[in-house]
Amino acid sequence: MTESAVPDHYRAWCWEQGTSALDLVLKSISRPVLQPDEVLVRNHVAGLNPVDWKALGARLAPWGPGQVPGVDGAGIVVAVGRGVRGEWLGRRVAYHQSLMRPGSFAEYTPVGLRALIVLPSTLDFETAAGVPCPALTAWLALAKLPSRTGHTLLIAGAGGGVGNYLAQLAVDLGFAVTAMCNERHWTRLRAMGVQDCVSGPLKTSEALPDTLKNRFHAVIDCVGAEHAAALTPALKANGHIVCIQNRLTEWPDPPFTRCISVHDVALGALHQYGDDADWRDLTTAGHRLMTCLAEQTLIPEESVIRDFRDLPTFLNDLEHRQFSGKALIRVTPVEEA
Repeated sequence: MTESAVPDHYRAWCWEQGTSALDLVLKSISRPVLQPDEVLVRNHVAGLNPVDWKALGARLAPWGPGQVPGVDGAGIVVAVGRGVRGEWLGRRVAYHQSLMRPGSFAEYTPVGLRALIVLPSTLDFETAAGVPCPALTAWLALAKLPSRTGHTLLIAGAGGGVGNYLAQLAVDLGFAVTAMCNERHWTRLRAMGVQDCVSGPLKTSEALPDTLKNRFHAVIDCVGAEHAAALTPALKANGHIVCIQNRLTEWPDPPFTRCISVHDVALGALHQYGDDADWRDLTTAGHRLMTCLAEQTLIPEESVIRDFRDLPTFLNDLEHRQFSGKALIRVTPVEEA
């Protein structure tokens, strides 16, 4: 498709009101006027993530009616803004979009040039669309930690999408990884190089087992703030705890005890506060991850894909944990891809 073939109107799932994915409305929206630093991506596949249902009802961003949700997508650049080189036309890309911009739940999405991740020619759109949010979150989480071969790392909630990439990237960095998750994930994680697996997450008010206390240089928690706080006794002196779901609102340890460092992670921070150098680092990491997936040295989460018309129901199922695997939406029919 060339730039002149882009339609003036196209389909998009829009938020009008409410906090349920089932409230999304399929509308015909106008093609946007691109900013000088933007391109228009024809979405082939959109990736669904927890942030997509958490954002509904302006819970994470001050939306107005007509907002198109969706942070992850993969497709082809079909138009460019003023000042963007024409060589971008036709490139296969993936992206992570700001919650404040039109999202990937549409046939086309305007995306900032600096957020584009160029795809290897052998990587399919389905795999690529499932990468940005979970894999780049994992990369950012590990970037918070000093790494030395043999450093002990506990990943809580390792059975999920972010945990899938955390485990593999941490092993590759030389961490001695322990995974806390449901036993059904243990065989898969051990095959990825995880050294030990323990049952979890902890139940409410459940104490950390003595076998895990004072054992780890770092903890990455994918469960929630209260769970992260409960894992503090697992840390050694000068340890690190990284929160991916929510953040600690109070310092979890008395002063002058373990002397730990506390971190939180959110890709959205780069959209508001990151500069071009930050985005170059992120998209370079994204391209490396995509290359590893294409070369099958990195294993993606198992995909579960549905058609565009099923998006609200599928997002609602994701919120209520009705299936396992990476949720993907095929925006462009296979015969047109």
